[in-house]
Amino acid sequence: MTPAARVQAAIECLDQAVAAARTGGAAADTIVQRYFTTRRYAGSKDRRAVRDLVFDVIRSIGSPPDSGRAALIGHARANAPELLDLFNTDKDAAGHGPAALVPGEAEARPSLAPGWQLDMLRTRFGKDTEAAVAALLDRAPLDLRVNTLAANRDEMLIELPDCAPTRHAPDGLRAPTGLNVETLPAFHAGKIEVQDEGSQLAALAVGAEPEELVIDLCAGAGGKTLALAAAMGNRGRLIAADTDRGRLSAMPQRLARAGVTIVETQLLNPRREWEALGDLAGLADRVMVDAPCSGTGTWRRNPEARWRLTPERLEKLIVEQDRLLLLAAELVRPGGSLTYVVCSLLPAEGEARVAAFTAKKTAFQPLSFGIPGVADDVSQLTLSPGEQGCDGFFIARLQRTC
Repeated sequence: MTPAARVQAAIECLDQAVAAARTGGAAADTIVQRYFTTRRYAGSKDRRAVRDLVFDVIRSIGSPPDSGRAALIGHARANAPELLDLFNTDKDAAGHGPAALVPGEAEARPSLAPGWQLDMLRTRFGKDTEAAVAALLDRAPLDLRVNTLAANRDEMLIELPDCAPTRHAPDGLRAPTGLNVETLPAFHAGKIEVQDEGSQLAALAVGAEPEELVIDLCAGAGGKTLALAAAMGNRGRLIAADTDRGRLSAMPQRLARAGVTIVETQLLNPRREWEALGDLAGLADRVMVDAPCSGTGTWRRNPEARWRLTPERLEKLIVEQDRLLLLAAELVRPGGSLTYVVCSLLPAEGEARVAAFTAKKTAFQPLSFGIPGVADDVSQLTLSPGEQGCDGFFIARLQRTC
C-alpha cells in the first residue's frame, strides 16, 4: 500500500468506528482486524501502520466526529501536517488515496474528551485533570499475572527474561510491547495470564482466602475469577456468574489451562438473576461486583469509549450499578464482605454509588484493606495510569455487620 492508500484505509476504518460508537457496534480494534480480512494484499507493515494511524486519530479527537475523514483531517492539522499532502485530486497512482481537500470542509477539533466528561473528571483530579487524562490516552503496556497455582514470579522472571516485575501487583509482570503471549510455553502450561496490573490489584482487594465461598457476580471471561482462585489456593467454592453467554463460555478453557477446579460458572438471566442465585442468599463470605461501567479507566485500550459515552448512557449504567449492588448485598453473610469495582474514574460511578448503597443498606459499613505500596488502610481506593501506571479503577470494600 502506498502512504496515501494507508490514509484512505484509515479513513474507512474510522468511518466504521464513528458509526459503531453511535450504534453500540464493534470496538475499533475489531473493526481494523475485520477490514483487513478482505484485503489480503495488505502486508503486516501496512496493517500495523493503518492501525496505528487509526488509534492516533481516535486518541487525538476526544469528541465524536462527524466522519472518519473529518477526524483524520483534524488530527493531521494539529499533529501530523505531512498527512495533508496525501490528499490530492488524482489520488495516488493506483487510485486508492483520499480525495483532495475541499476549502471549508468539516474537520474535527482535537481535544482530550468531551467537555462534560472532562468536567466530571475534574471532580476526581482537580488541577491535575489534563495530565491525568493525557495519561489515560497513552498506549497501554502489556501486563501478565503469574498463576501462583503453577509457578511463582521469580521463576517466571528467569523463564521470561525480557519481562520485569510490575510496580505494585505481587504476582505481576510487565512484558515487552508486542510480545505474542499465546506462543509462550509458559502460557500453554497455565503459568501466566494476560491481565492489567490494575485488574490484578482489584482482585487482590477482595481479600479472598482458602476454603471460603466467594462469588464473582460479573465474571465476564474470568480474568479476575482466575486471580481469586489463585488467592484461594484452589480451595473452597468460587461462583463465577454473568449474563453474557459468549464471555462466560470462554472461561472453562482458561480454568483448565490454569489448573483451577473450584469454579462453578453460572449463566444468569438479566434482571432475573435471583432465580439462579437465590440458594446462596446470606451465605457468601465475599462477593465481588465488577460492575458494567463507562470504562473511563481503560481509555488507553479503548480510546473510542469517549465517543460512545453519553449522559444518557451513563445514567443507565448508574441504575444498573445500583441494582447489582443491592443484589450482591443479599448474597453476603453477616460478617462477610462486598467489594465493588468499576474500571471508571468518574465519581458518579464510584463514591456516589457506594454512598447511595450504604444509605439504603445500613448493615453495610466501610471495611479497610491495604495494598502494599499503594494504600495501607483504606476502604475506598482509586487507581490511575498517571499515579500507579495501570488502568483506572475505583475499588470499595464493605462489610455486612449483621
